[in-house]
Amino acid sequence: MKNWFQNLISDFPFLKFLGSKYTLVSLFFIVWMLFLDNYSYMDSRVLDKEINELEDNKKYYQEEIAKDKQSIKNLNNPGQTEKYAREKYYMKKDSEDIYIIDIEEDRIKDSLEGAKQ
Repeated sequence: MKNWFQNLISDFPFLKFLGSKYTLVSLFFIVWMLFLDNYSYMDSRVLDKEINELEDNKKYYQEEIAKDKQSIKNLNNPGQTEKYAREKYYMKKDSEDIYIIDIEEDRIKDSLEGAKQ
């Protein structure tokens, strides 16, 4: 058995390096750290992706909050309140007629905005 192993090592000298105990322990350690440990590289990548998604969500919601604050400021003005009610809820005065022109692109845009909410 030893003779076979020595013949193999003499044919392929790099096997002597791979067969040493230090190399085997190092390989075991690397495999353990990359795949098996609680803080493995694979788990860290998944967690990093989640963190990036959450940071993107945070940025999006902060922008939405800023827009809403601006809308609230604008709605404190009675003229702006009337304009908002007319545009958003199609409200009108008693002596007015409202004609709504429905464009398909606007419908698609409104449906996409509704889906985001």
